Amino acid sequence: MAGDRKTRQWIIMAAKEREIMPTTEGALDMKLDLTQIIDGYPGHEHSFPIAPLYKDVVELVTQTNTFYTPTLVVSYGGPWAENYYYTNTEVHDDEKLRRFVPHKELDKLTRRRPWFDDDEHVFKIHAAQAKKIVDAGGKVGIGGHGQLQGLGYHWELWSVQSGGMTEMQALRCATIFGAEAIGFDKDLGSIETGKLADLLVLDRNPLDDIRNTTSIRYVLKNGLLYNANTLDQIWPNEKKLPRPYWWDDQGPAASVME
Repeated sequence: MAGDRKTRQWIIMAAKEREIMPTTEGALDMKLDLTQIIDGYPGHEHSFPIAPLYKDVVELVTQTNTFYTPTLVVSYGGPWAENYYYTNTEVHDDEKLRRFVPHKELDKLTRRRPWFDDDEHVFKIHAAQAKKIVDAGGKVGIGGHGQLQGLGYHWELWSVQSGGMTEMQALRCATIFGAEAIGFDKDLGSIETGKLADLLVLDRNPLDDIRNTTSIRYVLKNGLLYNANTLDQIWPNEKKLPRPYWWDDQGPAASVME
């Protein structure tokens, strides 16, 4: 978001000269959203504030090759999707999360969350619009918005899939489409000869159930293999994760850390 339309056009002109791919903020303003797409911004973040989307908008996003990242964990027009997951999944006592996030921080995030009936949530409606874009040949990205490190990205992926995308469509949003959106598709986003071998190895197939994305057993990054549950390095050399400072301040949960 920057100034009036002329100012925004100057920004996109300068960005193209520097080969920068700026994205935009939706800001609950459909006119702003559409003019930014027409002016050539390669990315659009946050959901369009109007649903349903009809053919004209779907084709505009698709034919301009705009990467649409609806960021449903902070849904527009209704309760944020993150509140759905805080109240419908176990967060506070998630063992892996307790290992990597200080207990006080989890208390702050999970206690006294607002609660809503399922039919009040709007993220599935927005996700159905994202499906229209993908079905038309467009590109949708996954934006966790920094709501909860570790689980927030999975929540966003599950939310995007909840509107009717196939599991494969949703996984493409989480991988190759995201890589293309930031200009790194030659290095990231798919398993191909010559690309970086940064990989997640799962215990369960996300094509059977998208929520299996959290069943991570191993992480391979920069040529090093890690146990995903502990982040202890296991190849090429074994090395324990340095002890985080908060493990000594977990009270009854301390046994989870070791």
